[in-house]
Amino acid sequence: MPRILGVEIPGDKKVEISLRYLYGIGPTRAKILCEQAEIDPNLRAKDLTDSQLTRIVRAIQENGWVIEGDLRREVQQNIKRLQAIKCYRGIRHIRGLPVRGQRTSTNARTRKGPRKTVGVVRSKDAKRAKV
Repeated sequence: MPRILGVEIPGDKKVEISLRYLYGIGPTRAKILCEQAEIDPNLRAKDLTDSQLTRIVRAIQENGWVIEGDLRREVQQNIKRLQAIKCYRGIRHIRGLPVRGQRTSTNARTRKGPRKTVGVVRSKDAKRAKV
Protein backbone atom coordinates (compact mmCIF):
# COMPACT_ATOMS: atom_id res chain seq x y z
CA MET A 1 0.00 0.00 0.00
CA PRO A 2 1.52 3.32 -1.04
CA ARG A 3 1.79 6.15 1.49
CA ILE A 4 1.02 9.76 0.59
CA LEU A 5 1.60 12.39 3.29
CA GLY A 6 1.50 9.77 6.05
CA VAL A 7 -1.73 8.11 4.87
CA GLU A 8 -1.84 4.67 3.32
CA ILE A 9 -4.03 4.54 0.24
CA PRO A 10 -5.51 1.25 -1.01
CA GLY A 11 -3.26 -0.34 -3.61
CA ASP A 12 -5.88 -2.46 -5.36
CA LYS A 13 -7.92 0.52 -6.57
CA LYS A 14 -7.28 2.94 -9.40
CA VAL A 15 -5.16 6.00 -8.53
CA GLU A 16 -8.05 8.39 -9.10
CA ILE A 17 -10.21 6.45 -6.62
CA SER A 18 -7.53 5.74 -4.02
CA LEU A 19 -6.51 9.43 -3.80
CA ARG A 20 -9.99 10.10 -2.38
CA TYR A 21 -8.95 8.30 0.80
CA LEU A 22 -7.00 11.45 1.72
CA TYR A 23 -9.21 13.74 3.82
CA GLY A 24 -9.86 16.85 1.76
CA ILE A 25 -9.50 15.25 -1.67
CA GLY A 26 -12.67 14.31 -3.51
CA PRO A 27 -13.46 13.25 -7.08
CA THR A 28 -12.69 16.60 -8.71
CA ARG A 29 -9.40 17.18 -6.91
CA ALA A 30 -8.30 13.58 -7.54
CA LYS A 31 -8.86 14.10 -11.28
CA ILE A 32 -6.92 17.39 -11.19
CA LEU A 33 -4.05 15.72 -9.29
CA CYS A 34 -3.78 12.95 -11.88
CA GLU A 35 -3.63 15.51 -14.68
CA GLN A 36 -1.05 17.73 -12.98
CA ALA A 37 1.16 14.82 -11.91
CA GLU A 38 0.80 13.33 -15.42
CA ILE A 39 -0.36 9.96 -14.11
CA ASP A 40 -2.83 7.66 -15.86
CA PRO A 41 -5.96 7.67 -13.62
CA ASN A 42 -6.67 4.02 -14.53
CA LEU A 43 -3.29 2.86 -13.17
CA ARG A 44 -3.50 0.84 -9.94
CA ALA A 45 -2.12 2.58 -6.86
CA LYS A 46 0.22 -0.31 -6.03
CA ASP A 47 1.93 0.18 -9.40
CA LEU A 48 2.94 3.79 -8.66
CA THR A 49 6.66 4.47 -8.60
CA ASP A 50 8.39 6.67 -6.03
CA SER A 51 8.81 9.46 -8.56
CA GLN A 52 5.07 9.40 -9.33
CA LEU A 53 4.25 9.56 -5.61
CA THR A 54 6.53 12.58 -5.18
CA ARG A 55 4.86 14.26 -8.17
CA ILE A 56 1.47 13.78 -6.51
CA VAL A 57 2.74 15.28 -3.23
CA ARG A 58 4.34 18.18 -5.10
CA ALA A 59 1.07 18.86 -6.97
CA ILE A 60 -0.84 18.96 -3.67
CA GLN A 61 1.66 21.43 -2.20
CA GLU A 62 1.79 23.62 -5.32
CA ASN A 63 -1.99 24.00 -5.33
CA GLY A 64 -1.88 25.00 -1.66
CA TRP A 65 -4.62 22.57 -0.68
CA VAL A 66 -5.12 21.98 3.03
CA ILE A 67 -5.62 18.27 3.61
CA GLU A 68 -5.62 15.62 6.34
CA GLY A 69 -4.64 16.77 9.86
CA ASP A 70 -4.45 20.48 9.07
CA LEU A 71 -7.92 20.44 7.49
CA ARG A 72 -9.43 18.44 10.36
CA ARG A 73 -7.89 20.91 12.83
CA GLU A 74 -9.23 23.88 10.86
CA VAL A 75 -12.77 22.44 10.78
CA GLN A 76 -12.69 21.73 14.53
CA GLN A 77 -11.47 25.26 15.25
CA ASN A 78 -14.34 26.69 13.19
CA ILE A 79 -16.87 24.62 15.15
CA LYS A 80 -15.28 25.66 18.48
CA ARG A 81 -15.44 29.32 17.40
CA LEU A 82 -19.16 28.99 16.62
CA GLN A 83 -19.73 27.38 20.01
CA ALA A 84 -17.72 30.07 21.82
CA ILE A 85 -19.69 32.96 20.36
CA LYS A 86 -22.94 31.11 21.14
CA CYS A 87 -24.43 31.63 17.68
CA TYR A 88 -27.35 29.51 16.51
CA ARG A 89 -25.15 27.02 14.64
CA GLY A 90 -22.81 26.73 17.61
CA ILE A 91 -25.69 25.97 19.97
CA ARG A 92 -26.96 23.29 17.56
CA HIS A 93 -23.47 21.71 17.59
CA ILE A 94 -23.39 21.79 21.40
CA ARG A 95 -26.82 20.15 21.70
CA GLY A 96 -26.09 17.54 19.05
CA LEU A 97 -28.97 18.61 16.81
CA PRO A 98 -29.01 19.17 13.03
CA VAL A 99 -27.14 22.35 12.15
CA ARG A 100 -28.37 23.16 8.67
CA GLY A 101 -32.09 23.67 9.13
CA GLN A 102 -33.37 20.10 8.85
CA ARG A 103 -36.61 19.10 10.57
CA THR A 104 -36.37 17.44 13.97
CA SER A 105 -39.93 16.45 14.88
CA THR A 106 -39.39 13.33 12.79
CA ASN A 107 -36.12 12.00 11.37
CA ALA A 108 -32.76 13.55 12.48
CA ARG A 109 -31.94 10.21 14.14
CA THR A 110 -28.32 10.39 13.02
CA ARG A 111 -27.69 13.54 15.06
CA LYS A 112 -30.11 12.85 17.92
CA GLY A 113 -29.24 9.18 18.44
CA PRO A 114 -31.67 6.34 19.13
CA ARG A 115 -35.17 7.15 20.38
CA LYS A 116 -35.66 7.57 24.13
CA THR A 117 -39.21 6.66 25.13
CA VAL A 118 -40.60 9.05 27.74
CA GLY A 119 -43.63 8.73 30.01
CA VAL A 120 -44.74 5.14 29.37
CA VAL A 121 -45.23 3.44 32.73
CA ARG A 122 -47.60 0.52 33.05
CA SER A 123 -49.40 -0.11 36.30
CA LYS A 124 -49.67 -3.57 37.86
CA ASP A 125 -53.46 -3.53 37.33
CA ALA A 126 -53.07 -3.17 33.57
CA LYS A 127 -51.95 -6.80 33.20
CA ARG A 128 -54.81 -8.16 35.32
CA ALA A 129 -57.43 -6.41 33.20
CA LYS A 130 -56.48 -8.48 30.15
CA VAL A 131 -57.42 -11.79 31.84
